[in-house]
Amino acid sequence: MSKNYRFDTKTIHGGYTGKNPENALNPPIFQTSTFTFDSIEHVEKVMSFESDDYVYTRGNNPTLRLFENRMAELEYGKGAVAFSSGMAAISSVLFSFLKPGDNVIVHKTLYGSSYSVVTKLLPEYHVNYKIVDLTNTEEFIKAIDENTKLVYFESPSNPDLSIIDIKKISQNAHEKNIKVVVDNTFASPYFQNPLLLGADVVVHSATKYICGHGDVVGGIAISQDNYYIQSLKFEYMCEFGGAMSPFDAWLLLRGLKTLGIRMRQHEENALTVANYLENHPKVKKVNYPGLESFNGHNIAKEQMNGFGAMISFELSGNLQDAIKFVESVELAQLAVSLGDCETLIELPAAMTHRGYPKKKIEEFGLTESMIRISVGIEDKRDILEDLEQAFNQI
Repeated sequence: MSKNYRFDTKTIHGGYTGKNPENALNPPIFQTSTFTFDSIEHVEKVMSFESDDYVYTRGNNPTLRLFENRMAELEYGKGAVAFSSGMAAISSVLFSFLKPGDNVIVHKTLYGSSYSVVTKLLPEYHVNYKIVDLTNTEEFIKAIDENTKLVYFESPSNPDLSIIDIKKISQNAHEKNIKVVVDNTFASPYFQNPLLLGADVVVHSATKYICGHGDVVGGIAISQDNYYIQSLKFEYMCEFGGAMSPFDAWLLLRGLKTLGIRMRQHEENALTVANYLENHPKVKKVNYPGLESFNGHNIAKEQMNGFGAMISFELSGNLQDAIKFVESVELAQLAVSLGDCETLIELPAAMTHRGYPKKKIEEFGLTESMIRISVGIEDKRDILEDLEQAFNQI
């Protein structure tokens, strides 16, 4: 399919290589583990990659391939690998670039499980790490040494919404032959395309905005390097076994059809909520890239097509006030995860980021009382009324 089509068209039609079986409008779910061969000669052609036919769903499957191709188009990549979860994608990509003796530089604020992989799992395999404030490019340059092979970060980051200059970090990294991996989950391909800004690989927890409906766990990695994609698929995804199921891929294809329209509504609601919070007397600080008062606002304007729907904020009160607040919402749901149609709220330090060392938590851009909201697509007036009644409880 031509990449000249615009985003909303590609989310519906991208990645098709021909007609669906029986002229079906929607692609079928190829719910099979195994594919058959016509002959040993056919086996040889498939196993040696002379044919695009299939062997076993852990390696590939028509439903998975369509999802991968569509995500590659949306992120301006040449190929993609689907995984059973976002963390399967992230950990596989990290392992694909790093070997014993290497080190990886990461931003100081990461999703809790990503932080655990970097600080606990990788060292078990003699891979070292450096935690750096990547919003400061000079700090990044100073942290580089001869063993640095990779820089990995989220932008916007989870949960403080740090904005990292992807183009600048990529330029400096590539001068030292360092690869750049960006987690684009918070922005989605609708608001940001890291590969166009110089990143080597972009990863998503497809569980979030790609799905959009809270009923799938999945991950995806995309690159403009087809050789790397083949290596990631067959040397890492297949061997680690983190394969996505065909049914989940089909659900993700269904979710993608409304990604553009959902993200526009998410952002409209989030901007309203962020402005409301910034002007609320019980709020001390709001982190949202769409606010002019936000530290990374100008860089976000340059590298993003919008500001997304994730907000974090601090109440003027204490931790008990924050707990009371998140327990008092009625429309919003107290839950981990994000990107669903429903508004979700949480205390990261007690939930998604509980693995961070409590005594040093503020060094990582967190506080115990920070509240994170994934603003949904409900009527924004109902969201505001729900937040207001929760404020009245503290």
